[in-house]
Amino acid sequence: MKKILFICTGNTCRSPMAEAIARKLDKNLEVKSAGLFAVQGSDISPFAKEVLQENDIVHQHQSTPFTKEVADWADLILTMTKSHKDYIVGQYPDLQYKVFSLKEFVKADGMDVSDPYGGSIDTYRRTYQELYNLITKLEDKLY
Repeated sequence: MKKILFICTGNTCRSPMAEAIARKLDKNLEVKSAGLFAVQGSDISPFAKEVLQENDIVHQHQSTPFTKEVADWADLILTMTKSHKDYIVGQYPDLQYKVFSLKEFVKADGMDVSDPYGGSIDTYRRTYQELYNLITKLEDKLY
């Protein structure tokens, strides 16, 4: 079973949504998420939770800070932005072989998944759809 770690900044919006989508779409993946600057134990953002529920996804989440131990668990680390990837590789060069931005890994246009933080529910819906499309491509690439 492939172990995938999704990374964003605070682990309350993008990476937990990506984790929840991947878990729903592919039962053969083990998925987790973390944030480079996450506070341990924060809930998923209310709008992210609402958008997941609109899409029949129930996701229990507590934010997790990114650590080397969390990274070592994963076979593949997928970040929401190029700067997240660059930060991880800068801190832990030995991880560079398994760290990619999500868009880079699936060969999508651009490097960054839009950050809905502070936006409206519609902003979260657009980010959800972006993540859903990327994770569908991820499944194609993994198999």
